[in-house]
Amino acid sequence: MKAPKKKTKLKLLKGEKLMYVLLFALFLVVPIFNVFTSSMLSETNTKVERLRKQISEQELTNQALNMQVDELASLDNIQDIAEAYGLSYNNSNIKTIGQE
Repeated sequence: MKAPKKKTKLKLLKGEKLMYVLLFALFLVVPIFNVFTSSMLSETNTKVERLRKQISEQELTNQALNMQVDELASLDNIQDIAEAYGLSYNNSNIKTIGQE
C-alpha cells in the first residue's frame, strides 16, 4: 500500500513576504490617495471660483468709483463749487491728479 502524499506547505522567502506586503499596501494606499487628491482639487477649484467672483465684484466697484471721480473732476462741477465758495475760475491754477 502506498503512503498518503504529504501536503507540502509553500514557504515564502523574506523578500517575497516583503513584496506581498508592499503590493497589498500599494493597493490600499493608491485609492485613498486618489480620493484625497480629488477632494483637495475640488476644494481648490471652489476657492478659485470664490476669488474670481470677488475680483469681478471689485472691478465693478472700481468702475463705479472711477465714474464718480470723473463726474467730480468735470469742468462744470469744478466751476459750480468754485462759485459756491466765491472763488474765481482760473484754468492755469487747476491741477488734475492722474489716474493709473
